[in-house]
Amino acid sequence: MAGLFFRSDTAIALLHVPFMPRPAPSPLPRIRVLATGGTIAGAQTGGARGYKAAAFSVEALIAAVPQLSELARLDVEQVAAIGSQDMDEATWRKLAARATAAFADPDIAGVVITHGTDTMEETAFFLNLVVRSEKPVVLVGAMRPATAISADGPMNLFNAVAVAAHAEAHGRGVLVVANDEIHFAREVAKTNTTQVGTFRATARGLAGLVNAGRIHFYSAPVRKHTAQSEFTLEGVTALPRVEIVYAYAGAGRELIDAAVKAGARGLVIAGVGDGNLGATALAAASEAAQAGVAVVRSSRTGGGVVERNIEIDDDQHGFIVADELNPPKARVLLMLGLTRSRDARVLQELFFSY
Repeated sequence: MAGLFFRSDTAIALLHVPFMPRPAPSPLPRIRVLATGGTIAGAQTGGARGYKAAAFSVEALIAAVPQLSELARLDVEQVAAIGSQDMDEATWRKLAARATAAFADPDIAGVVITHGTDTMEETAFFLNLVVRSEKPVVLVGAMRPATAISADGPMNLFNAVAVAAHAEAHGRGVLVVANDEIHFAREVAKTNTTQVGTFRATARGLAGLVNAGRIHFYSAPVRKHTAQSEFTLEGVTALPRVEIVYAYAGAGRELIDAAVKAGARGLVIAGVGDGNLGATALAAASEAAQAGVAVVRSSRTGGGVVERNIEIDDDQHGFIVADELNPPKARVLLMLGLTRSRDARVLQELFFSY
């Protein structure tokens, strides 16, 4: 037949070419998704503004982003179903335990936690101190509920899974992904009530950017975290009570005295300027420190370093300074620090190390 003529010796040679199968594609990384609710799982309840957080299950969130199947194999677990204003220590400890259990499985490459934005920075920093693994933990949320016009949750979730599945995310500590940005747990803070660009790196800049799953990492974290952390929750059923007291013009001593009377083992002062407080409140804080309550001076300003012995003689009063940590994160570190020591000098070193 025309077009089918070829030499017989060529045909014989072709018949003896060994079959070379294509290599099997590498399996996608396996990611554990731990859900806690939040706006990312929220549903509108009437009009364009009202909504109920945690209305949808984690399975529904995953189903709404089918492209996730191109990034990773997902295991899902509903740990809680709350708005993050209701986040508490018990849920923190449960998240830490579930993340640690996930990493005990060598097939798990990373963990993604869906979370409300209100207290995300606190949860992220807590996990940054107690989840002792090089594998990535990535927190993700949304500023608009799932049913809103132009909801930001689906892309945030897609990007979070992409980051958790990326090899270069290892060793960077706990991360927060939102609005195409990657933030370090220690540096991130919520700075706006409603805008999708609410998260900002307050001291040392972004961890990186992520654009529709394409990742650009920048610098590494500068302080101890995760696998290098000395903190453990083993045997811990409750953390020491630490309260935050907000400073303002004319503040008295009543709130400090009330916190001490209620059993606080630590106080974080959200001070004015460089962590300052007026004479009356200062006297109450000094008395608390002399009585064995750990007192940390932080700042309500939202940025900057609180230094020792500038306008306040911290050595004389027995105070600790928060360094770069904002009041909520200073509270987290102090709660964990008090499981190690009540010595102000030891606690101060923790604030310079984490």
